Amino acid sequence: MKRVLAAVMFLWISLEAPTGDAWAQGTLTKIIVPVAPGGAPDIVARLIAGPLSARLGHTVIVEDRPGAGERIGAEIVAQAPPDGQTLLLAPPGSLVLAQALFSNLRYKPEAFTSVGTLTSSSLVLLVRENLGASTVRQLIALATQSPRKLTYASPGIGTPPHLTGEMFRLAAAVEFTHVPYKGLAPALADLLAGRVDFMFDNLGNSLPNIKAGRVKVLAVASDHRIPELPDIPTLTETYPSVQASSWFGVVAPPNTPESVRSRLSSALAEIVRSPEVEKRLRTMGLQAVGSSPAEMAEMLKVERARWAAVVKDAHITAE
Repeated sequence: MKRVLAAVMFLWISLEAPTGDAWAQGTLTKIIVPVAPGGAPDIVARLIAGPLSARLGHTVIVEDRPGAGERIGAEIVAQAPPDGQTLLLAPPGSLVLAQALFSNLRYKPEAFTSVGTLTSSSLVLLVRENLGASTVRQLIALATQSPRKLTYASPGIGTPPHLTGEMFRLAAAVEFTHVPYKGLAPALADLLAGRVDFMFDNLGNSLPNIKAGRVKVLAVASDHRIPELPDIPTLTETYPSVQASSWFGVVAPPNTPESVRSRLSSALAEIVRSPEVEKRLRTMGLQAVGSSPAEMAEMLKVERARWAAVVKDAHITAE
């Protein structure tokens, strides 16, 4: 009899135990953002949190955990239970670039469970207004005439604008001088003031200055021309290998069940493609994507290979 009762109790516990889908328990889901409050990832996370709460049937909150080049937030999610209650909404830094730049990561970027890419945005090549270059070839001609004289700004070593600048330099076989800043705002401020010659910037961040004529845009780094700047060529039209974009994606802890991932992915795709959210994203210079987990996983694979090659060929160290 004791054995029978024990078997029945075990079966009951097994049936009642969490299966990885924490939503049935009415608990809380946290979206961890690995950058400071007020930035584009934080805004996007808060934009989707309310609609995601409605679709999941419980509260979704945003928690900003900046620091260590996005790695602190990523570590938190990597160590969280795979139950759907902790997600990471991140730009490329923690999910792609960290793997190429740091040898002592305390998490494995490739181990995260891909949920979906939310948005994408082109990087644009900007030059100061009085530089004397109106095309990419003119910029390269200036650099060829005076190696290392031209300076390009970035928000820091190992950031997407920095690595895109290095990809550009390698493809053009010229020499520039890199000037790293602590963030996009001071880098762009010095470009507008004429203290540096050019930089790569996120479209959403630079579009107001482009429209106001305070800075020239020579090219977009995407593989196609963009609606916001239809007359501006792509860098691939001059250097086919130079392609870069900025994106925000959502991942879950390693070994998150397929049922959790599938429900999250479907909900997030519906949210970012909804007219009201898509319109808000466009005002930020962001394009709604809403990819599947498989599409995001393939994108991450391509991105990791691309940027690992740039880091290696440009001899970049961030440690």
